[in-house]
Parts: sequence; C-alpha cells; structure tokens
Amino acid sequence: QVQLVESGGGLVQPGESLRLSCAASGFTFSTYAMNWYRQAPGKEREFVASISTTGGSTNYADSVKGRFTISRDNAKNTAFLQMNSLKPEDTAVYYCVASRALYYWGQGTQVTVSS
Repeated sequence: QVQLVESGGGLVQPGESLRLSCAASGFTFSTYAMNWYRQAPGKEREFVASISTTGGSTNYADSVKGRFTISRDNAKNTAFLQMNSLKPEDTAVYYCVASRALYYWGQGTQVTVSS
C-alpha cells in the first residue's frame, strides 16, 4: 500500500536549520509531484513547497522563499525539505504529499522553533 513516512522534525532555536525527509513506497514515486504542507496549532493547513517529477521545477510559499529548499531523489524514492533560518512562525506539523490525479499524505512530523 501507499506509504509516505516523514522524519527529521524536532525542536530547534530560531535561526537554526532542519532537514525533513519523506520516504515513499507503494507507488511509482518518479511519476508524482511531491509537496510539503504544514499546519500550525489553530490554523489551517497551508502549502509550503512543491517539486515536479524530475525536480526541474519548484514552487514555494512566499513565507518560506529563500529559506527553504525542496528536493527529491527518485533513485531512493525520497523527498526532502531543507529548512534554514527557521523562525518561531515555522512551528507546525509538516506533511509530505504525493500528487498526481490523487493526493497521498504522510502522517506528519512536528517542527518546533523556540528559544
């Protein structure tokens, strides 16, 4: 069955970095665009970043542009989100999402940015 397993979340101080990973299985990873979404406490889920099937095209929410980088390794069926210069407002549960005709969601990983 389809599985998306996020890892790499944790507690960091403002200005620090984290790298999230999303290990995919159960579908043809290279034919799906990959996305990261997040949901902060009391807020709606929001788009963070996306990457095309080949990695040649990426998009970012304005709030993370210049600080976050999405990437993928189709040979390893894994997507990544490199997060630099983290801010307290980046605190959220981060979800990995595979998209084509359907959307597959991971279970999420908590990122907390606090001093």
